[in-house]
Amino acid sequence: MPRRYHCAVEVAVAVVGGRWRPVILAHLKEGVHRYGELRRRMPEISEKMLVQRLRELEREGLVARHDLGTPKAPHVEYHLTDEGRTLVPVLDALYAWGLARAARTGTPIEP
Repeated sequence: MPRRYHCAVEVAVAVVGGRWRPVILAHLKEGVHRYGELRRRMPEISEKMLVQRLRELEREGLVARHDLGTPKAPHVEYHLTDEGRTLVPVLDALYAWGLARAARTGTPIEP
């Protein structure tokens, strides 16, 4: 039985909500990233959680995984799909709001 929604925000949050999904999408909106790059940009996420969230975003059709197939060293890249790129204005708005909120509350943002 398909899930029923009563508000469009429920649909959006069901797809991009959660602790790490928006952060992963925000990094990928900048361009293609290898797994290790994503891991370095999000030092607080566990490897297991990053893999799990990337797979979920793939299933949702927002992120694509590209295996370059090098036999000695794995070379996997992730990027936003066309559907994922439709989120860029939303991610930009969240980023701007986050910066403004951090400034208003004196919350430091570490690079």
